[in-house]
Amino acid sequence: MSPKMPDKIAEFLREHHVLTMASHNGSEIWCANAFYAYVEDEDALIITSEDHTKHIMLAVSSAKEGELPLIAGSIVLETEVVGKIRGLQFTATLEKNEGTLSKYRLLYLKRFPYAILKGGDLWVLRFKDLKFTDNRLGFGKKIVASL
Repeated sequence: MSPKMPDKIAEFLREHHVLTMASHNGSEIWCANAFYAYVEDEDALIITSEDHTKHIMLAVSSAKEGELPLIAGSIVLETEVVGKIRGLQFTATLEKNEGTLSKYRLLYLKRFPYAILKGGDLWVLRFKDLKFTDNRLGFGKKIVASL
């Protein structure tokens, strides 16, 4: 368990595997969905996406020199039962992982073994700000964290 990530958020991240991320470059904005693997000891997520995809190009082009791109994202539980609504909104930096057999690639392939057939670039999302809604804890209950 991460020493910084609130337990309820870490539990939610372990239970799910698809995120939506949004990126922009000042004049364009785009969303994309991706499978993720949770890196618990680093408060991070790993996704695969190719350099030429619109969401990656927008994110990379928006970064100031010497800084990592910043994206926004969400992970939600699909339900129509108000008392079961849970979801995470977040901001994160986006960093390309260049290692062929890095710990990140091995972790991602452990979670999604079929990804070995697809390839693609590996990206590490390091959380900055998080807001988790969990109606099981009370209607509209929020857990907010900055990492």
